[in-house]
Amino acid sequence: MTDNTPEGDRIAKVLSRTGVASRREAERMIEAGRVSVNGKTIISPALNVTDRDRIVVDGKPVGKPDAPRLWLYHKPAGLVTSASDDQGRDTVFDNLPDDLPRVMSIGRLDINSEGLLLLTNDGGIKRKLELPSTGWLRRYRVRIKGSVSEAKLDELRAGITVDGMTYQPMIVTFDRQQGANAWLTISIREGKNREIRRAMESVGTVVNRLIRVSYGPFQLGNLAPSGVEEIKGKVLRDQLGLKSAEPETRARKPVQRPRKPSGPAPKRR
Repeated sequence: MTDNTPEGDRIAKVLSRTGVASRREAERMIEAGRVSVNGKTIISPALNVTDRDRIVVDGKPVGKPDAPRLWLYHKPAGLVTSASDDQGRDTVFDNLPDDLPRVMSIGRLDINSEGLLLLTNDGGIKRKLELPSTGWLRRYRVRIKGSVSEAKLDELRAGITVDGMTYQPMIVTFDRQQGANAWLTISIREGKNREIRRAMESVGTVVNRLIRVSYGPFQLGNLAPSGVEEIKGKVLRDQLGLKSAEPETRARKPVQRPRKPSGPAPKRR
């Protein structure tokens, strides 16, 4: 029986792997007529390409995909996790070091949240880490106004529905009371939009600081606010189970940018 499967990979997947854009963004670029293959503008992402094809985006040739890379970034509060903002607010990507290649964020942190944000140049890694089926634990240090009872926290541990949105059971630890506030550690697996803030509001309290300290096996550690640190290639391959033997990536020294103080950080336990 003849195999009629087209050779190569879908054009949007290839553009995502080269770091041009996420797969979804690449599809929109194609539909807008910004991509050509072998001198012909395409308007449908339903096209497979190989290394032999010449791809051009916005008049610039697209090279072969770089080795997959991953960075840890300590996002400060006050930055939007998007490439641009229609309200003119500063974005994460406006504040990255100039020598960093084009990267995409893995998931998001809202403007008032801070802590670990993963960045990658590879759309395949982005998809892999964002898929709900991956189920990697995201751990947060959470400061709330006032206090909250264990009975209320048990509601979160059992799973809760807020305004028709169901959240999976959370791992919640009450750490300490600190004056008018209390600190909790909360771990979740889904990371739905404003999940922790909405869940805490549903049990009668307000989050006034939210710091992500880990995403799966990747830890914020002592990375300074606005700092960037690259994960070594071997660690990346081991953690993600990448089959290809990509060359070792060069370690990057953390970079720190000036920022306004945002109050005392929680004490490490």
